[in-house]
Amino acid sequence: MTDVLSGQHAVNELLELLDLRKLTATTFQGSSPTVGPQRVFGGQVAGQALVAAGRTVDPERHVHSLHGYFVRPGDPDEPIVYSVENVRDGQSFSVRRSVALQHDRPIFFMSASFQVEQEGLDHQGRSPLDVPGPDEVPTMGERLAKYPERHSIWEVIPRPIDVRYVGEPGWVRPGDRPSEPHQRVWMRFDGKLPDDPLLHACALTYASDLTLLDSVLSMHGAVWGPGGFQGASLDHAFWLHRPFRADEWFLYDCWSPSASGGRGLASGRMFTLDGSHVASAVQEGLLRPVGR
Repeated sequence: MTDVLSGQHAVNELLELLDLRKLTATTFQGSSPTVGPQRVFGGQVAGQALVAAGRTVDPERHVHSLHGYFVRPGDPDEPIVYSVENVRDGQSFSVRRSVALQHDRPIFFMSASFQVEQEGLDHQGRSPLDVPGPDEVPTMGERLAKYPERHSIWEVIPRPIDVRYVGEPGWVRPGDRPSEPHQRVWMRFDGKLPDDPLLHACALTYASDLTLLDSVLSMHGAVWGPGGFQGASLDHAFWLHRPFRADEWFLYDCWSPSASGGRGLASGRMFTLDGSHVASAVQEGLLRPVGR
């Protein structure tokens, strides 16, 4: 299997996607990869929306939370315009509303809050115990070797993130995945990123949508595609707790507290190798069975 769309090459492509074109002081334009899924990846549009919002905020204020809704599928063949509203600039916090538009209709909107650095109470939950490290679990290439039918898909999709599943991923064949209450995945951006904190926050936002909803299927040993389910993100909430680098390993520990009515709720926490809890995510998604 070729690997030309991974590593630093794919990271550079992602950096280009996040480098939005400025149209006015509060509007920006983004694009999508020339190859990939038939609809825009949710993590991409959320990351770009955060870039747009962040470019209207004092760089000394760092994003600490965002809350967004996916309202329409994005067309990867059309540019996306991001319109930013300055909701408030206070002494410590700045709030922005960022709307992603295609054909003059919103496909995604979010609110994001930015804060100046401040001192305060400090505690955090513990990283999961007895989880094998990233070098102790199979690489994506090693897992794909068992599923040649997936090669044509993965060879054309840019893979800027080195993703290493601790358990079985959701794209295996039906019956190949045992039910697990947690889905744990090691991730890092597969190349060097600039030092800009906003860029690392946007990169982590991009990554947070990649495997989160899959944890709903993991509870049932279910998979994506024929014999399993198709899904779509409905909303996304993300909190950034501590400084981090998205190009260093972090564990994404995800689980699903509830699923009903064709929807599933997923929650996740991100931990660095040394156990620092750097971010948390919650997402609800639509899950529908598909035929074999």
